[in-house]
Amino acid sequence: MFFRMVLIQSLCIVLLCYCSQKKEISIYDEKGIPSYGDTIITASIGEPSNLIPLLSTDSPSHEVASLIYNGLVKYDRDLNIVGDLAESWRFSNDHLSITFFLRKNVKWHDGKPFTAHDVMYTYKVIVDPQTPTAYSGDFLLVKKAEVLDDYTFRVTYDKPFAPALISWGVAILPRHLLEGKDITASPLIRSPIGTGPFRFHQWIPGDRIILLANEDYFEGKPYIERYIMRIIPDSATMFLELKRYSIDMMGLTPLQAVKQTDYPKFKREYDKYRYLAFSYVYMGYNLKHRFFKDKKVRHALSYAINKKEIIDGILLGQGVEATGPFKPDMWAYNKNVRRFEFDKEKALSLLKEAGFTEGSGGILYKNGMPFEFTILVNQGNDVRIRCAELIQKRLSDIGIRVNIRVIEWASFINEFIDKRNFEAVILGWSIPNDPDIFDIWHSSKQGVKELNFIGFENREVDNLLVKARHTLKQEERRRYYFRIQEILAEEQPYTFLFIPYANIAIHKRFKGIEPAPAGIMHNFIKWYVPENQRRYATHAPLSR
Repeated sequence: MFFRMVLIQSLCIVLLCYCSQKKEISIYDEKGIPSYGDTIITASIGEPSNLIPLLSTDSPSHEVASLIYNGLVKYDRDLNIVGDLAESWRFSNDHLSITFFLRKNVKWHDGKPFTAHDVMYTYKVIVDPQTPTAYSGDFLLVKKAEVLDDYTFRVTYDKPFAPALISWGVAILPRHLLEGKDITASPLIRSPIGTGPFRFHQWIPGDRIILLANEDYFEGKPYIERYIMRIIPDSATMFLELKRYSIDMMGLTPLQAVKQTDYPKFKREYDKYRYLAFSYVYMGYNLKHRFFKDKKVRHALSYAINKKEIIDGILLGQGVEATGPFKPDMWAYNKNVRRFEFDKEKALSLLKEAGFTEGSGGILYKNGMPFEFTILVNQGNDVRIRCAELIQKRLSDIGIRVNIRVIEWASFINEFIDKRNFEAVILGWSIPNDPDIFDIWHSSKQGVKELNFIGFENREVDNLLVKARHTLKQEERRRYYFRIQEILAEEQPYTFLFIPYANIAIHKRFKGIEPAPAGIMHNFIKWYVPENQRRYATHAPLSR
């Protein structure tokens, strides 16, 4: 789905939140009266690629854009679909049409009125073959889109489409600023204008992005006056900045969460939230590569990688094994797929069957070529870098020479992932609430900026993905997704590594945080800082 299938470069702060650590008595424990003011400073390892959401696939871009734009619908705190820019909607009796009744008196950040014509423009630009977007698939299924009047929009499909309603959580774009222009050259990439709770203020490349509260937001002005995302490409530096109060909120590494925050002063100053994230980490293979084309080779690598060692030794227990693209508490999760338990001898046997023989220095060779490849990881993500190092060691044990290359996030995406210029990568995907994974796994989604960048092709998976999208019966959809997971487990286009526990630290002066199935950010506009606990004056300059 458009706003959920994004590449994760670090632990997200917007996902499912089950519980928080027990609070100690602190000067910040008193809730006080909600009032307007103060600044929240977050941080990201990677810099956003751009702030027009349909052009980006990375989590920093979507994290910022989610505060600037709205969709027609969204998830509420309990993961029910509710209206956003749409006040309500009505399905036709055959479930093929949805009529959206839009909010009136909503304004873009430049003061222009929002209307159904903006929705129509957004639809048209997404399905335009000239638009380099990964998210056109859902909207190409629309048979007809109509503006019935300024505040009524209707879409009709050829056949039932299970994710139809939530697909309209897509960020709606301003027609008056984009229509008739090349969206890829628009100044909105760097200076976006939306309808959301925060207005864009400033982007200092390599340093920070600053948003200001939208006083005219239709759900009410956010209490927090200013949101800042700092770019800090190293998690250790980010943690130091948290402890010296230069940032207010961050996703902790397992070491930071388990050991480095377990002391009284930190507990007095910060709340921690721990939850099984809606994301997974994997090692993906370029399936066009001469070695990785062979399923036996991919099986061998999965047997040679010790997932338990990664979870226990690197995550310090802060994660569970991933066996596919869903997490264990989802209705679509299949627990009975093939698993690849660590087995060095099985890995060697499979490589022998695949035609590899031991050569000089214990390195495996095939047709005179050594088994050597490079794993790409993004800069600043210590967990993934350490995973790569451990995988490097385990594969060395069976005669495979592995190189590791650490790359800055924007270059990682633009120069290597988008250009298919890699052999193997360690990355993460967000896991959608609706299990539609068409955009990642369907063979048609291999174009520029699309998400099937490893080149996976399987006719049965293609057919199952389509069938799953076009049935409204959950049990029938479950059968399709169960079979998809069985095939992915057998094919091993990824070695699925782990689903992490996210550990989020937030300064205690922020009140109104309500952990819920939809996360801790679902009510972000209601977060506040009591007047006597504010750290920053309204719009006061921040030192670097």
